[in-house]
Amino acid sequence: MAHSDGTVSITVNGEHKRVAAGLSLADLATELGLVPEKVAVERNLEVVPRSTLADVRVEDGDDIEIVHFVGGGDHPVAGGGGDHPVAGGGGDHQKPIADDTWTVAGRTFRSRLIVGTGKYKDFAQNAAALEASGAEIVTVAVRRVNVSDRNAPMLTDFIDPKRVTYLPNTAGCFDAESAIRTLRLAREAGGWDLVKLEVLGEAKTLYPDMHETLRATEILANEGFKPMVYCVDDPIAAKRLENAGAVAIMPLGAPIGSGLGIQNRITIRLIVEGAGVPVLVDAGVGTASDAAVAMELGCDGVLMNTAIAEAKDPVMMAAAMARAVEAGRFAYRAGRMGQRRYADPSSPLAGLI
Repeated sequence: MAHSDGTVSITVNGEHKRVAAGLSLADLATELGLVPEKVAVERNLEVVPRSTLADVRVEDGDDIEIVHFVGGGDHPVAGGGGDHPVAGGGGDHQKPIADDTWTVAGRTFRSRLIVGTGKYKDFAQNAAALEASGAEIVTVAVRRVNVSDRNAPMLTDFIDPKRVTYLPNTAGCFDAESAIRTLRLAREAGGWDLVKLEVLGEAKTLYPDMHETLRATEILANEGFKPMVYCVDDPIAAKRLENAGAVAIMPLGAPIGSGLGIQNRITIRLIVEGAGVPVLVDAGVGTASDAAVAMELGCDGVLMNTAIAEAKDPVMMAAAMARAVEAGRFAYRAGRMGQRRYADPSSPLAGLI
């Protein structure tokens, strides 16, 4: 019911506002200085299809959330469908280097490096690092629009989602419900069904809650999402996620943002050997050699954020990571030499002077 002055009281992103009765959601967005085509709107916990924003009217007491994409994915935060080379390396060594692509959920990419969009000093530096990395996929967080600052820059102004694949993630979600809600809004905001799912157990370690992660994976897959799933380095859990509908498995190499490098080579290799979907190390990379190790284990790719964003020169580190991922992939395809307990001379000993 409208007040005597012809207004209604609503809550927008946690802020109480009085707006004209009969205002449409599209008009509300415009009044807030937003472009309706660039945001997603949730009204009383229900996502409102963007095509109907001009038809839905605000009512007294409405609780409205308006979100867009921001720099996110605090991971250090893209082979599909069973095309892993055989364990031991070199299973696809006949493939030309120029054709060494990988596929996830039917989409093919050349770069095996995925980068995040959080922790940079500004969006301009983020865009420069992305360019240096050669990455074709970036993780992005779904967050409330800043309705108090209409001139706040938006990630899409610096990184064009028509040129780079946005991978909405659920960073900061600690239960299945909040992760699912976030990705439903992400799909409305940008139309993406390829998403990154992570459901954390607690704030200290940022380890995944695998029970909630598995539950969210099943629900999202049934709703048509294609979730790439952050998980523990457990081959059994990884297979359960795959069976639940995960299109990629993303085990941590070490705790998020730690930069400790790949601490669990054996279990990651076991996940790679048993997976029928792409496997990407997600979390733990600190420097270029860590990225190379992940690729030498047979992973299809590496996702990182902190390792680049917190480097003294993020743009230079991004370029280093691109080369490390490529070198590690080539080394895996080439097949490393066997390891021996004793020396073995490179030159023959027969015929010595």
